[in-house]
Amino acid sequence: MVPVALLSNPLAVRVSVLKQLKTELQDARYLQIAYLASFLCYGIYQLGWEIKADNFITTLSVAVVTQLAGAYFTKQPYSSVKSALITVMGLTLLMRSQEAWVYGLAALLAVGSKFIVRFNGKHIVNPANFGIIATILLTGEAWISPGQWGNQQALLFMIGAAGLMVVFKVGRFDLALPFLFTFAGLEFYRTVMYQGWPVDFFWHKILNGSLMLFTFFMITEPKSTPNHKAGRIVFAIAVAALSFWLGNFKFVNVAPVWALFILSPLTIVFDKVLKGEKFQWHQAIINPNK
Repeated sequence: MVPVALLSNPLAVRVSVLKQLKTELQDARYLQIAYLASFLCYGIYQLGWEIKADNFITTLSVAVVTQLAGAYFTKQPYSSVKSALITVMGLTLLMRSQEAWVYGLAALLAVGSKFIVRFNGKHIVNPANFGIIATILLTGEAWISPGQWGNQQALLFMIGAAGLMVVFKVGRFDLALPFLFTFAGLEFYRTVMYQGWPVDFFWHKILNGSLMLFTFFMITEPKSTPNHKAGRIVFAIAVAALSFWLGNFKFVNVAPVWALFILSPLTIVFDKVLKGEKFQWHQAIINPNK
């Protein structure tokens, strides 16, 4: 909104509007939306994903309406709908179902969780993660399909490079790198050093699209993770260790997604023990390392 005092000066108004527009366009969520949308298009047109239009439209409609309704009742800016669009992309990229109503339920649970599952003024679960797992548990009509990505090196490089750019923008290397290094280190020890399998087996486990998306676009979601840097590092390592255990000893499909769902409440503990500044998107615009 342009201050009333500037209205008498057209040049000042234009300068103010341009500054606001520049600040708005620096929002990292635009970058996330663009990259996730490009991966979705790649999956549909290059990998042959069968994503029904009505499923996507249902997901998008429910997510946007839920976000706008939540923003209205909680007095949040309607620009927060950008977060809902990121959630839509996450649900569409990772979750599969034959029924449109299942996608609608996932969108409702995912976006609704931001306004309901809260502690001390912040949501404590990753919206897309919560929506996917809750829908799987409640309906039995949804699943995660890690094999849909294949092992195309160019695609994985694109996801990793894009992910690094987004993580840098929001200053969450302390989540992505500790998770990836811990998970990869445990997998390397078990697969190559303990079991004696060729290194190719290790790379097959690590180089997949679902893991890359989880590392750079899900666990790094800044609003639902610990406020303090030390808490984020420990949290990431804990998620990696539980992912390794669930995947190798309990044979859980896409274990990191389940591990994050299980350990999300730890955010409350870390925020109580380690005091840190709560993440705000405008801070990420001004200082990406905040």
